[in-house]
Parts: sequence; C-alpha cells; structure tokens
Amino acid sequence: MIGLAKVLIGKASDTPEGKLTHISAGGKEIVIANVGGSYYAMGNICNHAGAELHEGEISGKELTCPWHGAKWDITTGNLLWFPQKLNTQQTFKVNQENDSLYVEIT
Repeated sequence: MIGLAKVLIGKASDTPEGKLTHISAGGKEIVIANVGGSYYAMGNICNHAGAELHEGEISGKELTCPWHGAKWDITTGNLLWFPQKLNTQQTFKVNQENDSLYVEIT
C-alpha cells in the first residue's frame, strides 16, 4: 500500500485568486492556485521543456506556461492548448482546514 503524506502549503488567505504559489514536497514540485475559492494543485514543471509553471499566469482555471505558452487546466492537469500533444500533468488533492491549506502527496 502506498503511503499518503499530508503537507502544509500555507494559509488560504495568502493564496488569493490570480496568484500562484508553489512548494517542493515528497520529491515533487507542486503549483497551487485558488480557482473560485477552491484550491487546486498539479505538477509545477511543464513537461514540454521544464519551465516552472508557478512563474506563469493563471486566469480562472487556465494556467499558462511562462516559456512557450502551453495552457493547462489546473483543476484536472489536462492540456488545453499547445501545438503538440503533451502528457497530462499530475494533480494533487488540496484540503483546507480553517485558514491552513494541505496537499496530499502519494
């Protein structure tokens, strides 16, 4: 059975809509965003050329890679737009307890 780690991201109040945050935990790089008051997390490294996605821009649920403009749905990890097919990004469950945010890493 694979273990589950619950890692503190930070305060929900420090992650307003339109702002990206990121953490390194469990050997993974993770980007976190607030989309309509819900929090989502996915792999932070673009699988096209290795850009750190938290340096990109978020509009609604659409995260744009800062290097070559690939567009990702941060709620699902699915690629929304790019000239070539890229693999889906891994997503992670985010839990909110009062003002604290936690990400579940398997």
